[in-house]
Amino acid sequence: MNINTTLQRVACLRRSSTTLTAALLVCASCLCGTSVWAADATSDSAAATEATSPAAESPRILVLATGGTIAGTTDPRSAIGYNSGNVKGQELVRAVPGIEKLASINSEQISNVGSQDMNDEIWFRLARRIQEAFDRNEADGIVITHGTDTMEETAFFLQNVVRSEKPVVLVGSMRPGGSTSADGPGNLYEAVEVAASPKSRGRGVMVVMNDQIHAPRWITKTNTTAVQTFASPNAGVIGYVDPASIRFVAPAPAPALASTRDVLGLPTNGHLPRVEIVYAHSNMDGAQIDHAIADGAKGIVLAGEGDGDASKEALAALDRAAKKGIVVVRSTRVMSGFVNRNVEVEDDKRGFVVSFDLNPQKARLLTQLLVANGITNPGKVQQAFSGTF
Repeated sequence: MNINTTLQRVACLRRSSTTLTAALLVCASCLCGTSVWAADATSDSAAATEATSPAAESPRILVLATGGTIAGTTDPRSAIGYNSGNVKGQELVRAVPGIEKLASINSEQISNVGSQDMNDEIWFRLARRIQEAFDRNEADGIVITHGTDTMEETAFFLQNVVRSEKPVVLVGSMRPGGSTSADGPGNLYEAVEVAASPKSRGRGVMVVMNDQIHAPRWITKTNTTAVQTFASPNAGVIGYVDPASIRFVAPAPAPALASTRDVLGLPTNGHLPRVEIVYAHSNMDGAQIDHAIADGAKGIVLAGEGDGDASKEALAALDRAAKKGIVVVRSTRVMSGFVNRNVEVEDDKRGFVVSFDLNPQKARLLTQLLVANGITNPGKVQQAFSGTF
């Protein structure tokens, strides 16, 4: 190699120093199984902000990072081992090629946990920051990086407490950074693409994973490790996305309907009421239900057999709960289908509520929000379950 060629390559390297540095940091993080940014990581409650600024007319997207596998790093304890929530949101954005061309992006760290540790405190902080950003016109759309284990619950929670025509998009990954075929960067790119699109306005909260767009009410995780883990069994996806296009296959809610959608308030004490899920099974007695009553549950959701059914002993225990003013909701442990009223169980007589299509975890969440807002009458609770379509 002659001296002129060498100098030319050095000049190119200098012009690309920022990109190379970021890439080397990401590689080092993945190889070591730890975050190279851990030394300056903020606490869960801190909001570290960094912006990428393309053209002035670009959509403004706020990325709120909460942790999860998408922010994870590999761990040598096994061939597929990893630790969630090691990389900060701003570094996730920085590591996605071409994402800065989609929008002007700011990132903030809400938390950095695996989504199995998602809790009321983080939910409330997230919901309030989203509403604040929209009310102050700080963003045209919001993207939330999140673990997949409880992503459907967070999406459904936000759908019920945030009011805005601007889109909120949750995204995650099934494989951490540094793993073979990590899916996080592609998912994050497409989440920003959807959040920045005018087509997304009026659609509320959505989940973008693996080239698909899902609605919060329908989506559920169906596989423990597969990349194609999310499905919407009772309705199907609402759209598809790739780096070149966004195709919605379901219409957005009518503006009049969206503007009158009930938004449930957050309790001032910072915690949602205690609502328990009781899993039905063969040879079931009423012990679990009686324990929930004794523990002070304000609601009990039955993950019932088939159409939300359970043994005579379990139903008798639910009767005891309902008579004490505890909200009783029949859901199902089956992945798809609706729980209907008054089929094998006399819901009208017993004062029970049915979840329709909502799985137990979402039925629990809606019950918590309703109780927190003083809605405990079975008729009004039932109306709320049908009114979130």
